[in-house]
Amino acid sequence: MSTIDGNTVLARSLKEQGIEYVFGIVGFPVIEFGMACQTEGLNYIGMRNEQAACYAAQAIGYLTGKPGVCLVVSGPGLLHTYGGMANAQINCWPLLVIGGSAPQDHEGIGGFQECNQVELSRPYCKYSARPPSVGLIPMHVEKAIRYTMYGRPGVAYIDLPGNMLSLQVEEEKIPRQYLVGDVPIIHPQPSLIKKAVDVLIQAKRPLIITGKGAAYANANIECTSLVNYTNLPFLPSPMGKGVVPDVHKNSVASARSTALQKADVVLLLGARLNWILHFGRPPRFDPNVKVIQIDICAEELNNSVKSEVAIQADLKPSVLMLLEEVQKRRFVFDGKSDWWTLLNEKCEANRKAVQSMIDIIEPPLNYYTVFHHLQEAIPDNSIIVSEGANTMDIGRSILLNNLPRHRLDAGTFGTMGVGLGFAIAAALYCRDYAPKKRVICVEGDSAFGFSGMEIETMFRHKLPIVLVIVNNSGIYNGVPKDVYSEIREMDKPSRSVPPTILTTVTRYETMMNMFEKKGHLVTTIPELKQAVKDSLAVQDGPSMINVIINPSADRKPQAFNWLTESKL
Repeated sequence: MSTIDGNTVLARSLKEQGIEYVFGIVGFPVIEFGMACQTEGLNYIGMRNEQAACYAAQAIGYLTGKPGVCLVVSGPGLLHTYGGMANAQINCWPLLVIGGSAPQDHEGIGGFQECNQVELSRPYCKYSARPPSVGLIPMHVEKAIRYTMYGRPGVAYIDLPGNMLSLQVEEEKIPRQYLVGDVPIIHPQPSLIKKAVDVLIQAKRPLIITGKGAAYANANIECTSLVNYTNLPFLPSPMGKGVVPDVHKNSVASARSTALQKADVVLLLGARLNWILHFGRPPRFDPNVKVIQIDICAEELNNSVKSEVAIQADLKPSVLMLLEEVQKRRFVFDGKSDWWTLLNEKCEANRKAVQSMIDIIEPPLNYYTVFHHLQEAIPDNSIIVSEGANTMDIGRSILLNNLPRHRLDAGTFGTMGVGLGFAIAAALYCRDYAPKKRVICVEGDSAFGFSGMEIETMFRHKLPIVLVIVNNSGIYNGVPKDVYSEIREMDKPSRSVPPTILTTVTRYETMMNMFEKKGHLVTTIPELKQAVKDSLAVQDGPSMINVIINPSADRKPQAFNWLTESKL
């Protein structure tokens, strides 16, 4: 009678459920499990940091709809993933974390890296459990994966003690488990769809807001059709970019503050009224705004402000039914209305203000001109990963997305350090599903520092990621080199160097020397264009472009300060 160990049972269970990618760092007690994953035909991507591995696993889940796996060792290894688990849970991305743990017979007596991992993981996920036996591993795998995908997507954790992974059991005693089925589709109540259209038709200043929920739901065709037919203005959330193409004539992203503040009816399509949308409250919104909300999660309905119409349903059928209803009533919003006139005026004024900054091409460079010329140089419909303070915020307005799930950034949790993990996941997705597509990872210099050694992971796995570091020598802002040298010599650096200041003009591109490759130092626009061209020609690993910009470069003046307080 043949036997099988827990490592193989676990790896086969993942494979049977359709899991493709495992990201992690191995050590006791999961080294053999990492090998078992490869034996069973799973893609194992060894990372340099557990947080980065967790970010990569959740990003592949967002891109494919099937959770990636983050594999970590016991104790500290798992604890390092909690930032990533929280990010995935709050972003609503499917993720399965598997953690090795101390042998059960060492618990309570000071076992190596002993830690109460199941309970500590529970606040960061939808499901956290330890299978009580090898035979029950397949059941817990199915349940965990189902939890990550059904309803609002999220995180699951499975804990595997070292003695369970290595235990040999009779193969015929491992029960066959059913597979996770297609995610059920929740259809909206027809009466609520009609009520939503009633409110839309009466609006004088309507606005559609698309969120990453619409991107994850693959509702881009339906949302674009709704905008096309109704002629309503739309505004994307950061990762809702591309649900309706950024270049669409109805995009009012250039008049964001005005659109939010003046709209009398807002239709939320997969977006949430959290801090990104200023909670839907004054002064960023009209105090009498009527909200039509469609969300997969009942708990999200009427959050922050009471919705005029709250619909718990999936986006695709909901938007399709909305479209059918507005077509039945022949509702098309007047393109010559006062609302469109105001929005077009604001868009044009803001475009002129941005263009004036783009036109400044003399060194030291600013964000706007760098992003404008980067946008011109990269292939159409590249996946853009972006993080950093000004780098992410300004880049969102210049670097365009015309397809959904083609922008990955700090997200709802505002997590920095996600960029390189996200880029690795995106590059693997492109390798396996869209081989002609490129990944452009645009990092602030501070953000790059969180997980910069993941460039070795990119090199090892031959991932042709173009890394662009927008280097202002600081967090938010730096200082010129002569000023930095002066303050650094004034006293101990811990007392003299301001908390937001980093070493000026750090030569990040020289990290490519580790792989006998050459990076690019850029200080002018012609150098940037050539560096992008050369980097796109590289197919067997990452490229790095270090763009030195003015340390005092900033955003154009804003109508409201960031996180302007909203009052009830």
